[in-house]
Amino acid sequence: MAIKYNYILTLAIAAMLLSCKKDNYKPPATTLSGKVVYKGEALQLENNQVPYQLYQDGFGKVGAITQTFEQDGSYSSLLFDGQYKLIIPNGQGPFIWKQNAAGDPDTLIVNLKGNQTLDLEVMPYYLIRTPQLAAASGKVTGSFKIEKIITDAHAKDIENVKLYINKTQFVSEGDNNIASTSLDGSAIVDVNNVSLSVAIPAIVPTQNYVYARIGLKISGVEDRIFSPVQKITF
Repeated sequence: MAIKYNYILTLAIAAMLLSCKKDNYKPPATTLSGKVVYKGEALQLENNQVPYQLYQDGFGKVGAITQTFEQDGSYSSLLFDGQYKLIIPNGQGPFIWKQNAAGDPDTLIVNLKGNQTLDLEVMPYYLIRTPQLAAASGKVTGSFKIEKIITDAHAKDIENVKLYINKTQFVSEGDNNIASTSLDGSAIVDVNNVSLSVAIPAIVPTQNYVYARIGLKISGVEDRIFSPVQKITF
């Protein structure tokens, strides 16, 4: 009986020590951060909808660490030091991420040792230029220019442009906007002089401001490119 008791006690102690050992592993403490950019200019995206993926060989893991960009194009991942492979999957984002000869997403090698800032260069289909947003007579009006960046065989048409307004600073297609208006790409007469206007609805509780921005939908591409969010007081 004593032998059985000692055996059980030994197992219990071993289990406790193993549990303590697991609990004592240090959590990830290194930050990899930056923005998705075109020629150093941060791209404006839909919040938490465009993914990027990190892979690390070893440690028994074969799948991707998948995270998403913020609406201002920024990202931040908390990781262990080591070597990572970073990609943006094909078909994600209103841009083209570099590809290899086979047409697969090219891999960016990241050697992480301490916090690191790394901007990710991409090629957007379009950019919204010189956005001017203002409120008057119960409406928000936005005027802007459209610059076509990709003009080769990968070029795509404009499906539509849209002006969004919201009570909060999160403004894009998937957010709970209070109002929006759109214009089909085929109806755009001059890409250097585009204008949209939307009525400001009653806001409860009352506030004398909204947040607004413009989004451009590219034909055959799920994600929009946006102008920066602006606070509009009225």
